[in-house]
Amino acid sequence: MARRAIVLGCGMVGRTIAADLAADGGLEVAACDRDPARLEGLDPERIRPIRAEIGPGRVGELVRPFDVVAGALASAVGFEVLRAVLQAGKPICDISFMAEDALQLDALAREQGVTAVVDCGVAPGMANMAIGMCDADFDSLEDVCYFVGGLPRIRRWPYEYKAPFAPSDVIEEYTREARMRIGGRQVAKPALSEPELVHFEGLGTLEAFNTDGLRSLLTSVDAPNMKEKTLRYPGHAALMRALVDTGLLSDEPVEIDGLSVRPRALTSKLLFEQWALQPGEPEFTVLRVVCRGLRAGRAERYVFELFDQTDERTGQTSMARTTGFPCAAVCRMLAAGEIDAPGVLPPEALGRRPGVFARICDELRTRGVQIRSDYH
Repeated sequence: MARRAIVLGCGMVGRTIAADLAADGGLEVAACDRDPARLEGLDPERIRPIRAEIGPGRVGELVRPFDVVAGALASAVGFEVLRAVLQAGKPICDISFMAEDALQLDALAREQGVTAVVDCGVAPGMANMAIGMCDADFDSLEDVCYFVGGLPRIRRWPYEYKAPFAPSDVIEEYTREARMRIGGRQVAKPALSEPELVHFEGLGTLEAFNTDGLRSLLTSVDAPNMKEKTLRYPGHAALMRALVDTGLLSDEPVEIDGLSVRPRALTSKLLFEQWALQPGEPEFTVLRVVCRGLRAGRAERYVFELFDQTDERTGQTSMARTTGFPCAAVCRMLAAGEIDAPGVLPPEALGRRPGVFARICDELRTRGVQIRSDYH
């Protein structure tokens, strides 16, 4: 009997996960969303649509008939839905990128005897796996840094940016302090700080600046120097810092003509219209991971690079592909029992397992994602 998988959330990434899981024929796949429009266009012969509210109170009932779950919901509900899936005793691979620490649910997952792989997209996700692999392969890690961004192919003034995921999460990324490790100490610096220019073959020069993307890596990888930077076209950080410094991204209400207004809410409303990625608009995702340390007693550097762009045939965005494909690959491993250690696993834990990262990279390559890596 075929194993059964359900995808919770059928936005751009959820649809990509569902389609990828259904393509190999080894799983019976269902996709669930409360919005019927998001369920339209699914291949009815391969994917069963389920229209339902996906609140914590309904999740146990929804996932009960299935063997594995993919979580592709908004970050605001991700933590409570993850808890409900674990309480139902189902393994899950999740890409909701919740603000809460998913490792708080590790004891529950162990008690239920199920595995939850969280943050399993591109970054966090593939970046973490590459770093986890180096953490296992090197004698010791000294410096870890990764650069990641999703950008439109066509640059349009003034922001030269389109949001391939929830724009509200982008605003949060630009305002939350960036945690990093320097000289063995965890420190925090302002988001958008320390801009630098980084060259990518075939793309040209991009701008990188500090953001808070390390998440679980800060506690799971013992490298004295570690940071994450977001990539945009040069000049974007200065524009966004101007908004921050002016107070236009503040959540503190101000009174205007007797009305209380949150500047961030107004600015977001105006920005989101400019940042909306139009159907068929070409975009790309780029990731570079650099790890330095001692390997076999010698100083070495490992570089991992990933590049993808909009699939013109299917219309899938690169961000949906590079986020959804790793999640689908891990879902297949969970369904097959190849990953079965109870607990909540960040993706770097998978990277430490021999052969897992290479296998996922191979799966992405077969789907047209460009990947290259090398020791120097």
